[in-house]
Amino acid sequence: MTFVQVIDCKTSRFDEMNRLMDTWAEKTQGKRTATHSVIGKDRSDDTHFIEIVEFPSYEEAMRNSNLPGTDTIFREMVALCDEMPTFTDLDVVRDEQLYAGNARRFFETVATEGELPPLDGLLAQDYHDHDPGNVTDTIGLDAMRREIEMYRGGFDIDFTIDDQITEGDRVCTRWTFEGDHNGDFMGIPATGKHVTMTGATIFRFQEDGKIVEGWWHEDRLGLMAQLGALDELEG
Repeated sequence: MTFVQVIDCKTSRFDEMNRLMDTWAEKTQGKRTATHSVIGKDRSDDTHFIEIVEFPSYEEAMRNSNLPGTDTIFREMVALCDEMPTFTDLDVVRDEQLYAGNARRFFETVATEGELPPLDGLLAQDYHDHDPGNVTDTIGLDAMRREIEMYRGGFDIDFTIDDQITEGDRVCTRWTFEGDHNGDFMGIPATGKHVTMTGATIFRFQEDGKIVEGWWHEDRLGLMAQLGALDELEG
């Protein structure tokens, strides 16, 4: 679970504190576990500052605190404050930016060359997939992996993310799929044809950022036409 620490302090020596933080960042480059940091100044009080630091987890934040020199930097920072700063530790229970990033990462992972990477960091174990092109819903991480492998076995997959809209615990991604048909796909032998397909997927996320449910809308009929599967019907 993503972890955030909020540091609230008052200082009339912010320029010195800013230089101290720059020095700390240089010394710990490549070692700090923080993924994002932002500092805001109170519009009604020029001495009031709040820093928000994001970590992948509480454990990573603790590892960051144990870096050599952390205690020294902390004492120097406190000395620059007009009063003792306060620290608030927060477990993130909703992060729409995280959801959008993980939706994008899902498509990137599916299109990875070589062996399909593990999906347990992206999908919940009880993931539920809705696709009108399938007779029944795909339920469970293992079943979804088999569904993905069916496409990967038939095509050299590439995805282009055309658009993303995030609202609450849902992310809608409009995408374009393309690839060479170099393997069997739904009983159709490899044709070597380069095909494209457009679609949109709505993912629902749980609090830890994993995808728990998905709804797919794609032009599978157009894909089958490109593979020649509809030629007899047209004749």
